[in-house]
Amino acid sequence: MDKACTRPIFTADDIRSLDLSFGKSPVEEILAWAWKLFGRRAAIGTSFQGAGLVMLHISRVNQFDFPIFTLDTGLLFPETLALQRTLEEFFRIKVESVKPDLTVKEQARNYGAELWNHDPDLCCTLRKVLPLRDKLAEIDCWITGLRRQQSHTRAGINIVELYSLSDGSGHNIVKLNPMANWNHEAVWAYLRQHKIPYNPLHDQGYCSIGCQPCTRMTDSEAGRSGRWMGFNKVECGIHTFMQKKEHLQS
Repeated sequence: MDKACTRPIFTADDIRSLDLSFGKSPVEEILAWAWKLFGRRAAIGTSFQGAGLVMLHISRVNQFDFPIFTLDTGLLFPETLALQRTLEEFFRIKVESVKPDLTVKEQARNYGAELWNHDPDLCCTLRKVLPLRDKLAEIDCWITGLRRQQSHTRAGINIVELYSLSDGSGHNIVKLNPMANWNHEAVWAYLRQHKIPYNPLHDQGYCSIGCQPCTRMTDSEAGRSGRWMGFNKVECGIHTFMQKKEHLQS
């Protein structure tokens, strides 16, 4: 890493070395590294799933004052929106709501009614991916609550990754997944131990909670069960739209 630059610059070897060193590190140690290096140029992105709530708590306990944002698609459950307000009071934080350029009505006029029913990938791009891309252009480190156990598409994630935004800017961003090693049981044990508010829909059979039209109840505890049922789709695209920098020159 070039410490002479205001914005940290990493090589592929830097990222591999960091990922190895954090392989079994506790979440607070990984977050402490991000806070020391990036400060408020690192931000936590959360959809208020269990792992994200754990990470918010660990950040607050350790006084890591990361900015926090969520993607408000205009299609979220009322329970999710209410939870955001509850968490802001519980943690004494402000969560930035990142919204798409088009309202749901404007999208319907431009692309047809209920786009999620006939082209969910495009709907996710418009309502999630593009707003996220614009948000990530403002920061240097994106902290997520991704866990390897959640799905086959997430099984190979690293704790520290480097990506390039697909906006032609050449802006590289560190993606940090401090919760990667946690399993479902550990997440929920932590939430209950610390009495952290969570989405009541989890108690009604919803495992992974996203937009209301694309989320269903399920008997499975698999991380992404109940999302986009009827489609060959398990990701909205926010974790797959960027180019992973696997072959940076050292």
